[in-house]
Amino acid sequence: MTAHDSATPPVAIAVDRRPDRSELGTGTLLAALGVATFSLTFPATAWALEGMGPWSVTTCRLVLGGLLAAAALLVGRVALPARRHWPALLVVAGGTVVGFPLLTTLALRTSTTSHAAVVVGLLPLTTAAYAALRTGARHSRLFWAAAVAGAAVVAGFALWQSGGAPTTEDLYLFAALLVCAAGYSEGGRLAREMPGWQVTAWVLVLCLPVAAAGAAWALSAEPVRLTAHTVAGLLWVAVGSQFVGLWIWYRGMAVIGVARASQLQLAQPLLTLVWSVVLLGERLTPAAPAAALAVLVCIGVTQRAAR
Repeated sequence: MTAHDSATPPVAIAVDRRPDRSELGTGTLLAALGVATFSLTFPATAWALEGMGPWSVTTCRLVLGGLLAAAALLVGRVALPARRHWPALLVVAGGTVVGFPLLTTLALRTSTTSHAAVVVGLLPLTTAAYAALRTGARHSRLFWAAAVAGAAVVAGFALWQSGGAPTTEDLYLFAALLVCAAGYSEGGRLAREMPGWQVTAWVLVLCLPVAAAGAAWALSAEPVRLTAHTVAGLLWVAVGSQFVGLWIWYRGMAVIGVARASQLQLAQPLLTLVWSVVLLGERLTPAAPAAALAVLVCIGVTQRAAR
């Protein structure tokens, strides 16, 4: 990828197009792999929090991811992005690299991963809504009805678990949804103009100076007790979720469109529920299987309606 001259006129905002059958299969697989990677983020964060404070976890994952991204860009001799791309890169950085990790980490200090997972299950709807407003894309009533139904299922499940009223942790999670939806949508749009891994790499490098300063402060202000769980969790959120996961996720969105890809994320809270049992020993309520079935039905409807 080469740098573009600053005089180059800005391109029109990309909108979701209809991929052919081969592209649809490849893009769906990439987006699904991204979702599977993200589904481990909350359990990995819970592991990291066993030996580190929330600010240390957030800033250290940014530093590790930023160093990996900088190395990849240097090895690939990648030129700076065009000037017109920087505003969108800032939105991606603020939403997916800083805002979402920090807000969810703060929530996971006291919230269970299973509860956080179902609240964040609203992300597909917020992402699709942001993308529609941002790009002017139009979707059928069936698409929106199924998306709202899926969101209602996970929201109702979350409220039921918290006793019918949102908690402080829920407010953190709802705020995380808003900033992440913006970051995902802008990242998916940028991935149509530059390779997805470069979108991820540049936003991580963009945050590296601030992250390094923040990590120095956090590590001195918060207690640190490194264990196998802490190290494994931190490495996963830094390398798996933050670099590899975002890379393949943005590539998948670039192929099949933001709306289609975002609806695949309805499966993410269900996968996280499984990991919360397997890795953290959490106990699920009897309502979880019913919610899982309802959400899977919504995924099928939205995928068919978006074609």
